[in-house]
Amino acid sequence: MSQWRQFLASQADGILACDFLHVDTVFLRRLYVFFVMEIGARRVHTLGVTAHPTGPWTAQQARNLLMDLGERASQFSFLIRDRDSKFTAIFDEVLAGHGARIIKTPVRSPRANSFAERYAGTLRRECLDHLLIHGEEHLRRILAEYARTTTIIDPTRSEDKDHRCSESRRPINLTARIKRRQTVQGLISEYRRAA
Repeated sequence: MSQWRQFLASQADGILACDFLHVDTVFLRRLYVFFVMEIGARRVHTLGVTAHPTGPWTAQQARNLLMDLGERASQFSFLIRDRDSKFTAIFDEVLAGHGARIIKTPVRSPRANSFAERYAGTLRRECLDHLLIHGEEHLRRILAEYARTTTIIDPTRSEDKDHRCSESRRPINLTARIKRRQTVQGLISEYRRAA
């Protein structure tokens, strides 16, 4: 196992990874989505959607993230980011002020920020490549619904993992009807046994 993988495995609960992804709308307008992932919990925070991301805008999104995290902000010791010009010194200072060390990935090394890259790829393949996005508000709704759905689908990564595992030990009524619920504009189907 490489030293990088050993480091990530030992520190996963204290690492954030961030990146931008772009989405083209049906009106030929490019929108940028800025997101941060808590690597240990696999929780994604969509910080903002804009057509014109700038350094000050990105720094403000970092401040908003710290407010959302509240007391948990001090848990995170590292932030992995690429060398995009939108990540200014102010952005780094906002996070360094709360004790996070900034790790810049090497140039042209997408594997160095593999968690963020994988999330962006999965989001595209499972959701965005199948929808026509109209604008910023539409994209925000889709991202919020996708985030809610993926949290429900993967309960092993949730905060309340022990509680959910104990619920799954109950006997399953195999004769109960199965209900299907479609989410993310019909792209994802959730199946549950009727109570």
